[in-house]
Formats: sequence, C-alpha cells, structure tokens
Amino acid sequence: MSRTLLNIAAFQLSWFGCVLGAVKGYPLLGPAIVSIVVALHLSLAHRPGRELVLILLAGALGALFDSALVSSGWIVYPNGTIWAGTAPYWIVALWLAFATTLNLSMRWLRGSPWVAVLFGAIGGPLSYAAGARLGGLQFVNEAAALGALAIGWAVITPLLVELSRRLDGVQPEPTALHRHA
Repeated sequence: MSRTLLNIAAFQLSWFGCVLGAVKGYPLLGPAIVSIVVALHLSLAHRPGRELVLILLAGALGALFDSALVSSGWIVYPNGTIWAGTAPYWIVALWLAFATTLNLSMRWLRGSPWVAVLFGAIGGPLSYAAGARLGGLQFVNEAAALGALAIGWAVITPLLVELSRRLDGVQPEPTALHRHA
C-alpha cells in the first residue's frame, strides 16, 4: 500500500473512531486511535520534529476554532468536553489527525491557495455536517454554524497548507547539492 493511501486510510479511521466513539459514549476511543496514527506518522517522517510542530500547531488552532464555535452556542458536543465552553478532546484529536495529511495526501493543495480556500470552505462544513448526522455534534443554529465553519475552514486550510510547506518533515532534508542548484 502506498504511503499516501495509508495516510488517507489512517485519517478515515481516525475520523470514524473519534466521531463514532463520541456517539457511542466512548470519547477516548478516537484520541487513542489518533495517538497511534500520529506515532506511526512521526515514525515514518524523515524529520519528525518538524512534523510534530505542525501537528501541535494544527491542534492548538483547531482547539481555539472549535472552542469559539462552542462558546458562540452554535455547536454542542455530546461528550468529551473537559471545560464548559471548549471543544471536546476528541475533536481536537481530529485536528491532530488532519495535520498528518497535510504533507502527504493533502500535499496537492500546495501552490494553489484558492483551491485550498475552496477545499476548506466546502470540505470543513461537510465533515461537520456528516458528524452531526451521525450524532457526534448538534448544530444549535445550523445556518450560523455552517457559515462560520465555511469561513473558518476557508482561512485555516490555506494557513495550514503554508505551515505544512514550511514545516515539511515528510520529505528528506535537501542535500547541499540541491540547496545550491
């Protein structure tokens, strides 16, 4: 199996583990899966420290963004919240898993910032809507929540793509010959 296909499969496993784990009352299942996915991703990276920084930045950004949606009252999560008004830990784990795709299966977004904007504006809300249909979250004000998700992901996706370019730990370090060419 190619590394890109493995990356896609690992993210899908993470997504379903997080969402269905929360739905079924096992909110720690998803983060456990994501921990394995992140560890595997880092073990295969040429420069794991750079990938770890990217993953942690994405997690922090995601925690802030999703906490803002919760604090606004537009989204409610059934479980996994440590502090009132903040995002549950399993959704933050999903941000960590998403970050593992940036330098592999989502690498194609590089060099196309407008494609990254559109991908985020459409893909982000669709992912949350799918999670809502499965019972992983509830939209209190669906129009406002979907609008905020579209805007937020339209900004966050190209930002994360640029961060992934700068913090790419998947590709080997360029050799001295390649740096001066």
